[in-house]
Formats: sequence, structure tokens, C-alpha cells
Amino acid sequence: MKENKLVTPFLKWVGGKRQLLNEITSFLPKDIKRLQYHEPFIGGGAVFFALQPKNARINDFNEELINVYRVVRDSPSELIESLKKHKNSHDYYYSIREQDRMPLFSELSPIERASRIIYLNKTCYNGLFRVNNAGEFNVPYGKYKNPNIVNEPVIRATSKYLNTNQIAILHGDYAEALSDISSKSFVYLDPPYHPISDTSNFTGYIQGGWNADDQLRLRDVCIELDRKGVKFLLSNSSAQMIKDIYSNFNIEIVCASRAINCDANKRGNVEEVLIRNYE
Repeated sequence: MKENKLVTPFLKWVGGKRQLLNEITSFLPKDIKRLQYHEPFIGGGAVFFALQPKNARINDFNEELINVYRVVRDSPSELIESLKKHKNSHDYYYSIREQDRMPLFSELSPIERASRIIYLNKTCYNGLFRVNNAGEFNVPYGKYKNPNIVNEPVIRATSKYLNTNQIAILHGDYAEALSDISSKSFVYLDPPYHPISDTSNFTGYIQGGWNADDQLRLRDVCIELDRKGVKFLLSNSSAQMIKDIYSNFNIEIVCASRAINCDANKRGNVEEVLIRNYE
């Protein structure tokens, strides 16, 4: 199914789907190649890059993340040159991390901002993207010996893919990104997961986070997609609330290996659900 093995995620992302690709692809609709692909919570894009659709619309509420996608598409050479300037050291890392607390942060160019995010992602602890309530990146330094900060082959291959296909890159609310969708579409939804317990919640990559009301709003959007005849597949935790609110749809329980967690004892295989409105 994959057309170019170098077109892969260029960022490590919380809840990334690399470990679940086989399960997800096994539940895709049989006519997916005839449908426009939509992914309104793009994150690291593991499913998107595995499928490499020719006609797609991707979106995320995280403005810094979407800026990286657009810079990879529009300015790969300039991005690569900017990445080469970074240093893998404790003091340099924190000087770059602190930029979003400075008044001049808004004056950084899109290329400088994208370079900063990739650098922080490759050198921060466990590859997390996490912000505090003020929207400031707050992950500590990772102390890696040889992080792959400049992955030139992947950046160039991904840029070529994004430019040679009909790929729209949007930034905003997921419901808005899906508002004018046609019935000849497939939507893969990978929202912030509902916590299994009160201590397991992690939505730090979006300022403000998600709660139960957000999950209910997304459920209502899925009901509307179904009413329009749009096929969708949704990933989420196996929390009882999620299974209850999607009980009218097909629910499959799958096991994912999770390597990103602030508590090392909580990494490993966890149950998740795949929810779809088609056979």
C-alpha cells in the first residue's frame, strides 16, 4: 500500500499510530482508494503517511504542528539548513525552548518556528510535545547522544509527496474542517483520548486539553457524518464512556504498544478501540 518508504512521520507524537497500523489498515473500507481522505486530528500522521492518499485534507488545532507540515511542503531546503544550525546541548536546548516565552517569538519566521519544533521534538525527553496552560512548550531536555535532528531524506520525500498530490493542510477546529465534506469521503479520527482513570489523562499538546463534553461533541459530529453517508474510523481509549457513547457503531478492541508516558511503569500494551460506521 505504501508508495514511498521515505514518506514517514517526521515528528514523534503522543498517541502516534505506528504500533497500530496493521490493525487500522485491516479495518479500512474496501473502496478507500476511491474516496477523499480526511484526517482532522493529524498529529504525527502515521496513518496518513502509510496510506499516502492522492486526494486528502489534513487538519489540526495545534498551530505550531500545522506550520511544520506547511514548511516541509513549501520550504524543505530552507528548513534543512535551519535544522543544521541546532546544537544538542543542555543550555542550547533550554534557550530554544524558552523562545515561546519571549516577546519576539511572534516575529520568528515560519521556517524558524518549524525548525524549532522539530529540534525540540528530537531532543526533548521521550519525544513529547507538551505545553502548559499558557501554551508554552515545557518538556525537559532528553540527554540523547545522537538525536536525528536533520532527517533530510524524509523531509525531501515528504515535501515531494505533499506537492505532487492534492493535499490540503488546514489549521483549526476539526468540526469546521469536516463541515463541507461529501459522501464520497473517508474520515480517520484520532482525537485526544478519554482517560481510563483520573491519573492517566494527557492532553498537553493542546492548550486547554479535552474533557467529556469534548468527547460528546465529537460523537455528535460522527453521528452527522454517518447521516451524510460518510464512512469514518475513529481511535480512542477503551474507557467505558467511549464504548457507551458509540454503542450504535461497530467497536473493535485492539492492543497498542505505548512508548510515550511520563511514568515509565505505565508504558507497554494498552487496550484501545477502533470505532467505525461501516462493515
